[in-house]
Amino acid sequence: MDLLNNLALGFGVAFTLQNLLYAFGGAVLGTLIGVLPGLGPVATIAMLLPSIYALDATPALIMLAGIYYGAQYGGSTTAILINVPGESSSVVTALDGYKMARKGRAGAALAAAGLGSFFAGCVGTVIIAAFAPPLTELAFKFGPAEYFSLMVLGLIGAVVLASGSLIKAISMIILGLLLGQINTDVISGVPRYSFDIPELTDGIGFVAIAMGVFGFGEIIANLGQPAEHREVFTKDVKGLWPTKQDFKFAWPAVLRGTALGSLLGVLPGGGALLASFAAYTVEKKSPMKPGEVPFGQGNIRGVAGPESANNAGAQTSFIPMLTLGIPPNAVMALMVGAMTIKGIQPGPQVMTSNPQLFWGLIASMWVGNAMLVILNLPLIGIWIKLLTVPYRFLFPAILCFCCIGLYTLNNNNFDVFTGVLFGLIGYIFYKLSCEAAPLLLGFILGPMMEENLRRALLLSRGDWSTFVTRPLSAGLLLAALAMIVVVSLPAIKNKREEAFQDAD
Repeated sequence: MDLLNNLALGFGVAFTLQNLLYAFGGAVLGTLIGVLPGLGPVATIAMLLPSIYALDATPALIMLAGIYYGAQYGGSTTAILINVPGESSSVVTALDGYKMARKGRAGAALAAAGLGSFFAGCVGTVIIAAFAPPLTELAFKFGPAEYFSLMVLGLIGAVVLASGSLIKAISMIILGLLLGQINTDVISGVPRYSFDIPELTDGIGFVAIAMGVFGFGEIIANLGQPAEHREVFTKDVKGLWPTKQDFKFAWPAVLRGTALGSLLGVLPGGGALLASFAAYTVEKKSPMKPGEVPFGQGNIRGVAGPESANNAGAQTSFIPMLTLGIPPNAVMALMVGAMTIKGIQPGPQVMTSNPQLFWGLIASMWVGNAMLVILNLPLIGIWIKLLTVPYRFLFPAILCFCCIGLYTLNNNNFDVFTGVLFGLIGYIFYKLSCEAAPLLLGFILGPMMEENLRRALLLSRGDWSTFVTRPLSAGLLLAALAMIVVVSLPAIKNKREEAFQDAD
């Protein structure tokens, strides 16, 4: 009964005209940010923080939350339509979503992403309301050793994720890990591998690599094809909505993605991103049904699963922030900053000392997700109309937006040049049939893995056995080992190679 009373209080707060307007404003702004590559929710929320001084705490946080989960929606749009992931968690969506779009099924892909995201967002909201305390306890059990082991498992999962040769997949992950080492050492504060270039002391920007490898690389590859193969699709658009068969394939993937995202979103350090990669790996492991398109060739499960996972993860990442005052990612750190600006101490006491804010924010997430679906589904037709533009006009526009997005990251030409360099590298990967997704996962997880490895060793005074004596860490490492053994078995290896040959 307490839960129902609390939710009734929350919806009472969320349905006031002021809060509805701020939720809508945040959702619209978030969608636009997700669609525009380069300008992520972190930069936008940071820019908008001064504006919340004039607002009450509840509408201010409702608006900032709307920007965050709106960006998760918007990021999938460019990933599906032009193979440029707007958000890091949309990288996986591009693998099958873009292939669906090239086959004239962009509408089905966008609708699957939108509806999957809405369902996952609703479930995430219910989980926050019902299970915040026990899920926070689970997050507490994760120390540096557990995080390191979880990321090892994530990287090994990425090997399974990549199509084609295992050697190429492992090479791409190692290259990503090495690129992630270009930064300032976390513990000693000494720049490394920066070659006295000031811009490299903060590391290479994720957006520059993602846009270069996926966006610019794809454009160069397309320009290398005969003119009739370049058109981005849409001479034969096959409906704006998923078919009955699509729904039949997609709904189990949505359920699995939602469950994974809800659990991994609670963990600090890119839970939504890990969740989308994990969901894709799970879908690839699930048995194929008759009539299904192979993964990497436009399978709707490859869109629905990861999109549900990253939205559920985005919602449940509010749990440690709201209940413990511990931000699990950069956006939540800014939300903690916003609460502090408004004189609210983030932590367990928020639930009791400021119930209107706590439950109003949770209820507004459901309202915001509903608004996003109502907003995004009618836009599908408009997005697809953009793709009927001839490629000779479309690719300069994509290049222009990508360059603007890269420049606005730090108001520096260096990011644009970096993006162009990775565009050429992306084209080489395309020619060598190397998947770029494992490289990006290695690049993102590399610095986090190193930080947690060194912290775990500092805490254990250099004792490596800490990774196998802690039960949770040992369990994750055993799961990673089991995955290596399974993929290495001759029978599985041959089947995997046959599957990818069929896909080609």
